[in-house]
Amino acid sequence: MNTRRPAGVTLLGSTGSIGVNTLDVIARHPDRFQVIALTAKSQVEKLAEQCIRFQPQYAVMADADAATRLQQELRASAPDVQVLSGADSLVSVAAMQGVDFVMAGIVGAAGLLPSLAAARSGKRVLLANKEALVMSGTLFMQAVQQHGATLIPVDSEHNAILQCLPDDYTPGAPPRGVRRIMLTASGGPFRTLPLGKLANVTPEQACAHPNWVMGRKISVDSATMMNKGLEVIEAGWLFGLPMEGIEVLLHPQSIIHSLVEYEDGSLLAQMGNPDMRIPISHALGWPQRIVSGAHPLDLLAVGKLQFEAPDSARYPCLALAISAWRSGGTAPAILNAANEVAVQAFLEQRIAFTAIHSVIRQTLERCAVHEADSLESILADDVNARATALECVGSGRAVTAS
Repeated sequence: MNTRRPAGVTLLGSTGSIGVNTLDVIARHPDRFQVIALTAKSQVEKLAEQCIRFQPQYAVMADADAATRLQQELRASAPDVQVLSGADSLVSVAAMQGVDFVMAGIVGAAGLLPSLAAARSGKRVLLANKEALVMSGTLFMQAVQQHGATLIPVDSEHNAILQCLPDDYTPGAPPRGVRRIMLTASGGPFRTLPLGKLANVTPEQACAHPNWVMGRKISVDSATMMNKGLEVIEAGWLFGLPMEGIEVLLHPQSIIHSLVEYEDGSLLAQMGNPDMRIPISHALGWPQRIVSGAHPLDLLAVGKLQFEAPDSARYPCLALAISAWRSGGTAPAILNAANEVAVQAFLEQRIAFTAIHSVIRQTLERCAVHEADSLESILADDVNARATALECVGSGRAVTAS
């Protein structure tokens, strides 16, 4: 008879794609997991539905007005849920006692502080928020090591790499016998669109990913391949490899999620349908395997697998990300901040799709890079980069397609 208590889980960003899929997996294993806290930015109704179903101890909204509305929604069906608000509350539910696992599913820089708090509290950090490592790789990995946290990547590509490494591998150290890793990318919805038409694509077209169901911001990042650039930086921190040991490979089917090449010539690939419940269940169950709910892969139905090199003219954001990583210091944080501003401006139809990389490039050129040796330095450069990027968005010269 199993008398072990269920693992307590805080889910940062529960109403997004990662959060919804995580709750789907958790619901399949009620004896293994107990939801302690759920958090969301603005989707009050959706978070209320989740709270009613999973009855967490805490629910956190980004602002006080949303929290008040949530409290009203829960008054009848989940009155015992304590509703909190603000960034400090996110940090609290990520670090509190009784929480064993923290799913870091908040998109963008907003997820940095609670993800770092989870690491500093020695939790198992299920990292879907790649920006935490992009912005503060040194600090984050130091926190993991110094406080005994367990770091499991949830991004499908990085989780695939982990699955292809030896069972005793610990993220952060160069893996034994590995020559290189290859991150696969679908190429997004515009992989075959004539370059001359990119300037006129709409946010709806950019968010229509051919294989994955994702939020709007990450869908645009996939279309520009900035997502893959951020993942290259994340992979460098997770697997202790230099840029020369990491490659990006276009794979339109999204069946092979990444590959690891060993010194003996062996090439290991993790394969599966494009379903985020697979890496999520791996991270929740590690080192065991648990049921995810994903459909088994039918190779006969897939038929064939394609591979291509990424086109630098089509995906200039990828080169910007790699250049920022080579520059080091706070350059990746500046890159990320500029990208968040530029993508939001595109989604609001204030700039063209082809102007996204122009805003990022000019922000990197205009912002000074400092050592990323303190949270204060990183956050200061993040704020400065956002202001600079907004200036670029507001300038007709800065946002023309180039």
